[in-house]
Amino acid sequence: MTESLFGTSIRIFLVDGTPDGLRFVERSNWTGQAMVVSRSEYTDVRSRSEFGSPGVYVLLGSDEDSSDSMLYVGEGEDVRARLDQHVKNKDFWTKVIVFRSKDGTLNKAHVRYLESRLIQLATSAGTWVLDNVSGSKLPNLSEADEADLESFLADMLVIYPIVGVDAFEVPKRGLSKSAHGGSSKESLLFLTTDHTSAEGYDRSAGFVVLAGSRGRVDETKTMPNRALKLREQLLAKGLLVEDEASYVLTQDFVFNSPSLAAGFLAGRAMNGRTEWKDSSGDSLKSIQESKIVD
Repeated sequence: MTESLFGTSIRIFLVDGTPDGLRFVERSNWTGQAMVVSRSEYTDVRSRSEFGSPGVYVLLGSDEDSSDSMLYVGEGEDVRARLDQHVKNKDFWTKVIVFRSKDGTLNKAHVRYLESRLIQLATSAGTWVLDNVSGSKLPNLSEADEADLESFLADMLVIYPIVGVDAFEVPKRGLSKSAHGGSSKESLLFLTTDHTSAEGYDRSAGFVVLAGSRGRVDETKTMPNRALKLREQLLAKGLLVEDEASYVLTQDFVFNSPSLAAGFLAGRAMNGRTEWKDSSGDSLKSIQESKIVD
């Protein structure tokens, strides 16, 4: 899918005039609509007609054992009925985001397709704990329907980060929009220490470390707890494997910061902005500072 290099408008409507209440989020020239509401407020707004529509939703919260971000992806021909069940049967979630179509064009098969694709993306990204026990099988749809739904999904993926959800952010190498509207290749950065040989690049969603990057197995006392926990999670998921006395990433992975990425790989506390360097030996810090012109 080709990324648009043009701007777009996002409209957020606060239904009761407060940021804590129900929010409608829409994109210009799009028939879709996101509804964002906290669990505590849901019971007050559930009677609205919009919740009776077919839709795909994500429940958001945290894992009680690890405190890591957790989500559940679901769908329903009547979203209200499904959310009412989750109020009774699922404890972890504190917020829900529902996507529906304002013109009623989404049906049961369509929202099942979107549910399945979101589970695929969340599994591939591996950054949130996924509460779904198993994946959802893609329904049999026409080629035209699949194309329309992929377009609808692309718009959804623009909105999720705006409302604080990066669970579906699968890193992509290639062209990115420059500050002047043109396109440029991502600038590769390198981290080389004892038993560490890694490549990555900085982007708005976080610092991406590329598949095949190697990290040190041994962990020092200075290694951040977040990096330790992340190692455990990625080892359990098979996204990090041990090979020839090194840890190896099996797929591109987005870290919250360059320092977390560096510490994760080196097994100790590191300032990622000074340790990640380009092919000329310039650090990420110096590269960014050089772009500031008085």
